[in-house]
Amino acid sequence: MATTTAVKPLTAFSYVTFDVVGTLIDFEGAIKEGLATIAAREGVDIDGEAALSVYRDARYEPGAGLFPDDLGRCYSRIAAAFGFPDTEEYRQLMIDTVGEAKPFPDSVEAMAKLKARYKLIAMTNARRWAFEKFAEKLGQPFWAGFTTDDTGCEKPNPDYFHQVFAHVEKDGGSKDDILHTAQSQYHDIGISRELGMTNAWIQRRHAQKGYGGTIEPKEFTEPDYHFHALIELALAADEAFGA
Repeated sequence: MATTTAVKPLTAFSYVTFDVVGTLIDFEGAIKEGLATIAAREGVDIDGEAALSVYRDARYEPGAGLFPDDLGRCYSRIAAAFGFPDTEEYRQLMIDTVGEAKPFPDSVEAMAKLKARYKLIAMTNARRWAFEKFAEKLGQPFWAGFTTDDTGCEKPNPDYFHQVFAHVEKDGGSKDDILHTAQSQYHDIGISRELGMTNAWIQRRHAQKGYGGTIEPKEFTEPDYHFHALIELALAADEAFGA
C-alpha cells in the first residue's frame, strides 16, 4: 500500500503544478463529442464509455504517439471495435476535436482564484500546440508550462517532474513548496507521492465507474488532499488564506 505524507496547510505552498488534460480540460468529453459526430454521419450509435475503454487500451500500446496527435491511431482501434469507417478524414476529425477540448465548467474560475494565491505550473502530457489552445481557453493562468515537446518524456516518468523541480529551484523554491494537483492516479498522484511531493487529487470521475480514458494504476494512492472538483480546492485555499 502507498503511504501518506503529513498534510501541509494550503498556505504553505508557493506553487501549484497541474495535470491539464483530464484535470482542467475535459478530454473524455471531447472524445465522445468527436465519436458522436462520426456516429451521426454514419447513422449508427456508440457507447461513449465503452469507446473510452478502447481508447485507453490503445493509448498504452507499444509505439503509441504523443497526445493528441495519437488520436488518429486510436480512432483506428475504435473504428475496428465499433464498425466505423476508418478514414483519414475521421482520424483528423478526432485529433482536431480533442485539440479543441473545453475546460470543465469550474476550471476557469478556479484557476483565476488559485492564480491570485500561487504561481501555477502546467505539467501536461499534451504537445505544445494543443497546450497553447487549452491555456487560452483557461484564461492564460500559468506562470510556466511544460509539455511533452519540452520535456522529451511523459508522466509518470520521474524525469518530467525533476525538470519542473529544476525550474522552480531557479526561482528560489523547491519541490517542498509545490502542491501537485491532478485527476490521474496513474500519471500523477502515485509518482508525486514517490517523489515526496504533497498532492491534491481532483476526482473528476467520482460519479462514474472506472477510470475512463486514463489507465488504471496498479495500486491506489491515498492523496494528501481529495476534492471532486477544482473549485473545491480554490475555495479551500481562499478559506485557508482567510479571504
